[in-house]
Amino acid sequence: MYEVVTLGELLIDFVPTVSGVSLIDAPAFKKAPGGAPANVAAGLAKLGTPCAFLGKVGDDAFGEFLKETLEGVGVNTSGLVFSEKARTALAFVSLRADGEREFMFYRHPSADMLYEPHEVATDLIKNARFFHFGSISLISEPSRSATLAALQTALENDVIVSYDPNLRLALWPSPVAAKAGMLSVWDQADLIKVSEDELFFLTGTDDLDLAVERLWRKHLRLMVVTLGKQGCLYYTHHFKGEVPGFAVKSVDTTGAGDGFVAGLINGLLKHPRAWADETELRAVCRFANAVGALTTTQRGAIPALPTQQQVDAFLELI
Repeated sequence: MYEVVTLGELLIDFVPTVSGVSLIDAPAFKKAPGGAPANVAAGLAKLGTPCAFLGKVGDDAFGEFLKETLEGVGVNTSGLVFSEKARTALAFVSLRADGEREFMFYRHPSADMLYEPHEVATDLIKNARFFHFGSISLISEPSRSATLAALQTALENDVIVSYDPNLRLALWPSPVAAKAGMLSVWDQADLIKVSEDELFFLTGTDDLDLAVERLWRKHLRLMVVTLGKQGCLYYTHHFKGEVPGFAVKSVDTTGAGDGFVAGLINGLLKHPRAWADETELRAVCRFANAVGALTTTQRGAIPALPTQQQVDAFLELI
């Protein structure tokens, strides 16, 4: 049994070999495995949580590299399929000196966009405790239908649903389509991780409490708003609060939010009372903040995700 199953994009991130530059000014790029749901799976596996990943890559060298990378950190890839019709997606990602990230995607289409409902390994989802996915696989068909089929399987089998809206505006046909698509599954989630920027995009207000109030749904059990190095805010039916982040020497923020999600789900699995116990939830959020912070201290997402031992050692020094 795999306690967590994640579904979505698995791709190659090309990150600059130096920090604080734009894509135009980057002298060279380093190949790194990525894709938000895949990063979460890898993060969980490196923390010791049995995890499986579902998705589609190209039947090419990059696809094989990604499969080997996930398996190398302990992720089950029996639900990963290969396409002969499209290549593995590529993304060039940079962190500019002003702290903003730039993205340039090569996926017209990419293999992950061609993921079909009949290719979803539903048996893995049925036996999981958590099912996690993002919004990128909702952008176009057939991956949207595959994602919805997986989500329906989770709902029918009482699997806890975790959702990351993960705004990548350049991939959507329009801002209107992006907002509608990101919100289309909002009502089905038990857990949502969202950033400040995503809240503003979805609600039009920079008042975080008001934004969360507008997006709160009856089915939701927990919404967490990530604040970068400042930490996170948490909201439940019964309480809300803030947990401060950690100051680290950041090299590359790619995958930090995914590391946070991995830490959060890992903590909720180990501390099931945290859903209703604020003291335990704060401890879980603190752990998740530490995972996210440590992920920024190396380049690339999956290679930078920390192990349980690394997080424990980091927290002991605080």
